[in-house]
Amino acid sequence: MTQIKKFASQADLEEKKVTFSQISEHVWAYTAEGDPNTGIVVGDDAVLVADTQATPAMAADVIRRIREVTDKPIKYVVLTHYHAVRVLGASAYQPQQIVASKDTYDLIVERGEQDKASEIGRFPRLFRDVETIPTGLTWPTITFSGKMTLWLGKLEVQLLQLGRGHTKGDTVVWLPKERTLLSGDLVEFDATPYAGDAYFKHWPRTLDNLAALDPTALVPGRGAALTTPESVARGLAGTRDFVAELYASVSEDAKAGKDLNAVYKNTFAKLKTKYGHWVIFDHCMPFDVTRAYDEATQYPDPRIWTAERDRQMWEALEG
Repeated sequence: MTQIKKFASQADLEEKKVTFSQISEHVWAYTAEGDPNTGIVVGDDAVLVADTQATPAMAADVIRRIREVTDKPIKYVVLTHYHAVRVLGASAYQPQQIVASKDTYDLIVERGEQDKASEIGRFPRLFRDVETIPTGLTWPTITFSGKMTLWLGKLEVQLLQLGRGHTKGDTVVWLPKERTLLSGDLVEFDATPYAGDAYFKHWPRTLDNLAALDPTALVPGRGAALTTPESVARGLAGTRDFVAELYASVSEDAKAGKDLNAVYKNTFAKLKTKYGHWVIFDHCMPFDVTRAYDEATQYPDPRIWTAERDRQMWEALEG
């Protein structure tokens, strides 16, 4: 019997070194060598956490580090998007409010259960102590469209939807006075963007909208915190180049009538030299190329990923 090749991520078992660093007056970054990041805003009277980690047990380490710098209550958890690896640790913070865009709420309704099962199956290391996740999904208690302003005492924190990209519900957290941005997975640094739910035609334009804010510090979705205007510009440009180059390759091949398997092999080879050293490149590419092929052919909106669709896709492209 032929054995199906396992997801690349299932061989990724090495624990990552966590860094917890202050990147501006009120913002800290919890990063882990390319694993999902968490951003923390410590205001005058309360704390805001953006992206929660994948399980309550993993969130406990974020909370421990927050308590090293402040004893203020964690009032807000912000979901930059709906993916399970970003939201299922929310209960550990016991926040007063969980805030997300209405588009993110709609995605949770439409595909939250399937995404939860899919992500846990793909990347088990990122769901350490998965049994600590409460039954069900993480549900926002407040939703908004376009823009919402929160006040942590006198500290202004803006939640902004600046366009579709990683998902249709992407939200960034922006501190205008200190020009610090928490981007979620709209921006990655030396880490491969996951684009299985992406809008490739929109994403570069959305990154231009982020750049127009002129941030001087940025917590990306994955990778090291960016603490200078120059490093922020590199993060934005690197993500933009990857997204644009991948979609250009896929759409050109799709127009030439090539099937998905041929498109995948060609695009993987094209991008491997430039981006192959980025974290989770081998894991993301089958999902990214499949979504790009869908968008270039007949599916303007992302199809739902299920655990079974994951396996079928992986076998077809990597089996």
